[in-house]
Amino acid sequence: MRLAADLASLLRAGDLLLLDGPLGAGKTFFVQALAKALGLSSETRVTSPTFTLVNEHATEPRLVHADLYRLSDDERGVRELGLLEQRDDGGLLVVEWGLAFERLLGGDALLLRLARGLGNARIATISATGPRSGQLLEALSRIEVE
Repeated sequence: MRLAADLASLLRAGDLLLLDGPLGAGKTFFVQALAKALGLSSETRVTSPTFTLVNEHATEPRLVHADLYRLSDDERGVRELGLLEQRDDGGLLVVEWGLAFERLLGGDALLLRLARGLGNARIATISATGPRSGQLLEALSRIEVE
C-alpha cells in the first residue's frame, strides 16, 4: 500500500505501468491501493478485470486497469481493446500481464514485478523502459521510507 501511495504521487495522465508476477503475487491488490491513493472513494470496489479485460475508475488521472492474462498471445485482441487510445486520451494505463505487449501499449513503461516472500511479505522489483518511466523510477528512489 505504501508503494502504491508513493507511486500515485508521481504518476500522471498517459503513463504506463505494467504489473508482472505469478498468480497471487498481489497485482490486483496493488491496483486497489493505487486507485484509493489516486482518490477513488473507499466505497468503490476495485476488482480484477480478468474476464471483462478492462475496468475504468474515476480517479485523477483516470485509471484504466487492464488484465491481459487471457490474451497472452493475441496482439490483435490487445489492439482491439483500445488501450493505446485510452493512454493517448489521458488515461493512466495499469496493465496486469502486459509485459509482452509493452510495444503495442506505447512503450516507455514502468515495470513492477511482484513476488511472494515469506509469510505475507511481497517483494517488488521496479524497472523502466524509457525516458518518462526512468524519471518515475528516479523520483521513486528519492522517496524516503519511514
